[in-house]
Amino acid sequence: MSLSVRDLTITIGGRTVVDHVSFAVGDGGRLGIIGESGSGKSMTALAVLGLLPEAATATGSIRLDGRELLGLPDKELARVRGSRIGMVFQEPRTALNPIRTIGRQIVEPVRIHEHLSRSHCRARALDLARLVALNDPETVLSRYPHQLSGGQRQRVGIAIALAARPQLLIADEPTTALDVTIQAEILDLFERIVSTLGTSLVFITHDLAVLQSIVDTAIVLDRGNVAEAGAVNDLLIAPQSAVTKTIVDAARATSWTKPEAP
Repeated sequence: MSLSVRDLTITIGGRTVVDHVSFAVGDGGRLGIIGESGSGKSMTALAVLGLLPEAATATGSIRLDGRELLGLPDKELARVRGSRIGMVFQEPRTALNPIRTIGRQIVEPVRIHEHLSRSHCRARALDLARLVALNDPETVLSRYPHQLSGGQRQRVGIAIALAARPQLLIADEPTTALDVTIQAEILDLFERIVSTLGTSLVFITHDLAVLQSIVDTAIVLDRGNVAEAGAVNDLLIAPQSAVTKTIVDAARATSWTKPEAP
């Protein structure tokens, strides 16, 4: 599976929020998108999924295995979402339906895209719950989102994104709302899943330490523009743009350790 984004430009109400952004992810590749709040990270991801706000207009090109997605009718995009591209959102509390059990929510993409029997859906839900390391999966599947911890809800969000076996996973700041310990567990989970399944990954974050631990290459967005792009360690060791230097300096003020130059 390959994703190619070329000259993506998004405007909302006459204001440009993403300006000629380009990047590519090859089969099994890992790309990070990093930037400060309002830099256009999430808008870029929503454009790939065809989930931009109604007031938004997008131009350029978004190709999945050579097929142009930008401008596809929503009915056709709906077949791509879930089955070809899975999405993990930043805050699972708002992404999950509060009045449906976890089990029903995990199997919904399977019912939509694969039309499996109820028993097969149940078996898939249990397999996914185990894949994302949910303890006591039988019990968890019968619960509702408010009965789970933040870390458990995020694991459920990952299970839903993987339910229909997509070839590309987009994660939009999936660890931001979690404490440091749970954040590390979720990052380990992403690493294991991507390595095991061979899934391509686009990981969006504003956190350098997170970026360094999960992806190989990255683009840095600044007010909708690509300020810098390259191998993650190169960006961290010798940042060229002002915004990347700012992000690196902010990380140095925390416990993050700059990688050594080769």
